Amino acid sequence: VQLQASGGGSVQAGGSLRLSCAISGRTFSNYAMGWFRQAPGKEREFVSAIIWDGGSTRYADSVKGRFTISKDNAKNTVYLQMNSLKPEDTAVYYCAADVRRSGYYASTYSHVYDYWGQGTLVTVSS
Repeated sequence: VQLQASGGGSVQAGGSLRLSCAISGRTFSNYAMGWFRQAPGKEREFVSAIIWDGGSTRYADSVKGRFTISKDNAKNTVYLQMNSLKPEDTAVYYCAADVRRSGYYASTYSHVYDYWGQGTLVTVSS
């Protein structure tokens, strides 16, 4: 299984970006997917997750109402739409796939996820 994250970049506060994560190698539609981020000098933290059919999502309190996760099983891609970006959103963003479990639970715990993308850098300036 390979995950390829893209869409990062530099944006001013209040701007928007859409991250994409393309997955290959296995049947994508069965997986729950997550997004995590790691800011310089900080630990990796949960951002958002979605179950296999997109029917349930979870968000960190810090991004709730600003970020939206979605999943296109036909395109084997998961997205993270990020609006109203803040400087504290600056981080490397990672997508991850939970392939061992049923796909019905969107976990907030990084150790649950089996495969990770390479990360894409988001920089938000004030």
